[in-house]
Amino acid sequence: MGHNLTGSLPASPLPARAPAGGRRWFLQQAGGGLGMVALASLLDQDGRLHAATHDTAHPLAPKPPHFAPRAKRVIYLFMHGGPSHVDLLDPKPELIRCAGQPLPESIGPVATRRKVAHNPLLPPVAPFQPRGKSGLPVSELLPHIGELADELCVLRGCHGDSVNHPQSVYQMNTGSILMGRPSLGSWVSYGLGTENESLPAFLVLPDPGGGVKGGPPAWGNGYLPATYQGTTLRPGATPIVDLRPQPSIGAGEQQGTLDFIRALNRRHASERGGDGELEARIAAYELAFRMQAAAPAAVDFADETASTLALYGIGEKETDEFGRRCLLARRLIERGVRFVQLYSGDTNGWDAHENVAKNHGIYCQRTDKPVAGLLRDLRARGLLDETLVIWGGEFGRMPMSEQTKGRDHNPWGYTVWLAGARVRGGFAYGATDPFGLRAVEDKVHVHDLHATILHLLGLDHEGLTFHHNGRDERLTDVAGRVVKEILA
Repeated sequence: MGHNLTGSLPASPLPARAPAGGRRWFLQQAGGGLGMVALASLLDQDGRLHAATHDTAHPLAPKPPHFAPRAKRVIYLFMHGGPSHVDLLDPKPELIRCAGQPLPESIGPVATRRKVAHNPLLPPVAPFQPRGKSGLPVSELLPHIGELADELCVLRGCHGDSVNHPQSVYQMNTGSILMGRPSLGSWVSYGLGTENESLPAFLVLPDPGGGVKGGPPAWGNGYLPATYQGTTLRPGATPIVDLRPQPSIGAGEQQGTLDFIRALNRRHASERGGDGELEARIAAYELAFRMQAAAPAAVDFADETASTLALYGIGEKETDEFGRRCLLARRLIERGVRFVQLYSGDTNGWDAHENVAKNHGIYCQRTDKPVAGLLRDLRARGLLDETLVIWGGEFGRMPMSEQTKGRDHNPWGYTVWLAGARVRGGFAYGATDPFGLRAVEDKVHVHDLHATILHLLGLDHEGLTFHHNGRDERLTDVAGRVVKEILA
């Protein structure tokens, strides 16, 4: 076949466009419009339309959910270290009856039961009592939360994939035991944006006693744009480190500097056809400037009543610190923040290897009243039905003893509870075996939990994706089932 060397172009195989205003022009325009409607419908069915509509210039702008949500926001109470389900929310009469005996061989392979012969079964360190109209059993270590048993949806069949803290912290937060994937809060802010232009969509309130095992990647953005990374917020005059300029720099001077940087960045972007990352950086500069006023106002409790402060245990020695962070969480979601995560427990936290009664006694005393106060306050203000509250750690604890009075890690069966978001209150879903070692009935893997959380927020976990390295990535990877049985 010969080549065209004359420089002339071959005749176009496409028909000439009809002149504007004629009948043929109208039919072409109408046909194209119908085609775009059909394409949009197909993209929406595949969950791609929502992902394609993210505004890179305003990445935190509110975005529509995939379907009508049950909740608009999340408060995640993360009990770092691994709270013991068999001592708090999953009563096991067999542990009392068989206390001091070895775990029966029929329960499972020895490989997952460390030093079974030398670690006899340890009974619950406090009695359980039926609470509320539902009669949901709650440990006496949690008397205030127990009073709100009818608000709780207790998932007793949760399970994960790692026995170690960092990997399990990552999995509960990002869906993977490996570091570097986007966290749940990042996915939610990516999918929904924020309702407050002066605050980030995802804020983290770490325990002042120390960091979590695994560190900040637990609330990192992974391969999502940096805008969606969790921002740490602290109570007091400096809620965000390095947010304010030096005292010698006035507001006008700072505004002039930002305007100059913005102008240069805009020029750079316009000359190169736009750059999503650059647009996100411009938005981040502007957000930081607005936060200089919004963040201090959020952490200032001067407008809270004495009764509200008392509800959270603020002013009491054991509950003041965590109570302040719980109250701050309520103030943040009132201001349109989409996802707030509180950590209870320093580097060790609820990790009760030596003495469950002593460890959990301390942490339950610190958190029980503030958490109950948060639920009561949200309910009184009409916020609870549109707020999903999550309580849980990275795993549970073994039914066998360790060092006589402690318990080892248990990722094979543990408990997480949900409240708000119109989930079924006073309800326990799933079960572990008679001793609490493994989830055996209506099991909820971490992927299922994440799929359910996204569903409550109006997001399809299979449709909320981000294209990375040639693959449409998602929080639940290739798994996940929405636990619809818990929906009221």
